Amino acid sequence: MNYILFDGDVRKSLLPFTYTRPVADIRVGILTIREKWEKYLGFTTSTITEEYLEEKYPMVELDSNILINASFCPTDFLVDKVKNLSENEAIFKGEDVIAFFTTDTQEEVDFDTYKHIEYDEELIQIKNTWDIFIKNGLAIQQDFNLITKDRVSEEIPEGVRFLNKEQIFIEPGAKVLFSTLNASEGPIYIGKDALIMEGTSIRGPFAMGTNSVVKMGAKIYKDTTIGPYSKIGGEVSNSVIFGYSSKGHDGYLGNSVLGEWCNLGADTNNSNLKNNYAEVKLWNYETERFAKTGLQFCGLMMGDHSKCGINTMFNTGTVIGVSVNLFGSGFPRNFVPSFSWGGAAGFTTFQMNKVSEVVTAVFKRRNLEFDNKEQRILDFIFEETKKYRNY
Repeated sequence: MNYILFDGDVRKSLLPFTYTRPVADIRVGILTIREKWEKYLGFTTSTITEEYLEEKYPMVELDSNILINASFCPTDFLVDKVKNLSENEAIFKGEDVIAFFTTDTQEEVDFDTYKHIEYDEELIQIKNTWDIFIKNGLAIQQDFNLITKDRVSEEIPEGVRFLNKEQIFIEPGAKVLFSTLNASEGPIYIGKDALIMEGTSIRGPFAMGTNSVVKMGAKIYKDTTIGPYSKIGGEVSNSVIFGYSSKGHDGYLGNSVLGEWCNLGADTNNSNLKNNYAEVKLWNYETERFAKTGLQFCGLMMGDHSKCGINTMFNTGTVIGVSVNLFGSGFPRNFVPSFSWGGAAGFTTFQMNKVSEVVTAVFKRRNLEFDNKEQRILDFIFEETKKYRNY
């Protein structure tokens, strides 16, 4: 069977992260949503997404296809139902379609002609940016069970203090040096060739990806994910870092999400609670205004390729777009459009020739190439977000 993950109607509510990736490639828990589905299904998947992303994320369509709403994370029970779909059958949860069986002859899908299968079990669904960190702890537990089933962890090294050893899994090549691992409230997963330096304190649920680094003396609280090839220091709580990003120094990051290729300067801090304890509002790309989240705790949402200088201070509920360069004293505004250059004192446009220079240099540090395909994606986003840059 051919499985295709589609963005659905949540894509805009997941900006700025879905400017540079399909919904399926959002990381929540240990894995991206795509990686979860592929592990459960035992098949690779392709994607229906925005046209400008198709070159990087192409769709493969065969005579028979099962389309899956990428905002839903899989479970054993759900995957069993998906695998057993027949033509013109669809699984729904309330008003939302989870998956349906279709053929390449159907140009448009009319669900009135489909047999509806109602799904009543609880599922993780990522509908808003803040769902990524709110649901991260549960997602870590589900991914931990999936990844570690019938496997044996590497031994916990001598000198490491730990609680609840059964919920700690260390992949081959990982190093943990004279640190504290507390898995009494949730699992701790340490990816292949990762490094936890001396004096670190970690409380699960926690996950770190391949080749990621936690630096000396870091304090990591529960429900936190550090994606592959990332570096983390200081204090981090209930945050998700997709990958290839750095918060390498002291400073606080809480109730936040960082995309890929981000960098936070030394002593950068974000507020995750308003002084008056009021409900947090976030910039909404659909309504193009600030909207209530229903949350009391909500920090920073930072899109791919964005960076900030030392001592940057982020207000509660700040949204930073793609490829933003922040610096200077004072608090930047709560919404900074993509390709902005500056800070509290004012902004100019971060011109594409300079953006390309920075991205090329950053990719080169990881022995990767910033190719024309990646360039065309950024070019499109630059034009798409021009309306927000009213300097």
